[in-house]
Amino acid sequence: MDDLKRGIEAVLFTCDEPMGLSKLGDLFADAKNDELKEALGQLRQEYEQTGRAFSLEEIAGGWQVLTRPQYADIIARLKKAKGERKLSAAALETLAIIAYKQPVKRVDVEAIRGAQSGDLIRALMERSLVRISGREEVPGAPLLYGTTKEFLDTFGMKSVEDLPRPEEVK
Repeated sequence: MDDLKRGIEAVLFTCDEPMGLSKLGDLFADAKNDELKEALGQLRQEYEQTGRAFSLEEIAGGWQVLTRPQYADIIARLKKAKGERKLSAAALETLAIIAYKQPVKRVDVEAIRGAQSGDLIRALMERSLVRISGREEVPGAPLLYGTTKEFLDTFGMKSVEDLPRPEEVK
């Protein structure tokens, strides 16, 4: 079990995105899902007990090693130094509408915002936060938009059900 834990730990430290059980199963072909889950649970517990600066979290359909919230300022300075682009208020507004109303048409996003949103949706797609989720079955078949796993990963959620309900935000 210790070798499996170390192997999983090495993989998770290397990955920039959550690693699902199926991917871990592919990498560790000799291990069963129950063994993988047990190893993940033990790693998570070890990180908690030893007070590490990071934790093992289940998000966006997989597992990922994340820095603890109390170190957010330090990490933010690092990311700012690397020139990470932030989302504008208009982009965040558009992203929130898509997240809550998905699947949603561009015209519906624009009706809610009261402003053109095509360029913002395109920019969000380029950042892999939004994707085309299909077409509405009406004449003209307009595109429908939804969020991606990258969106879940970026905002630290397991699913869109983790979004705060509107009454919780007030």
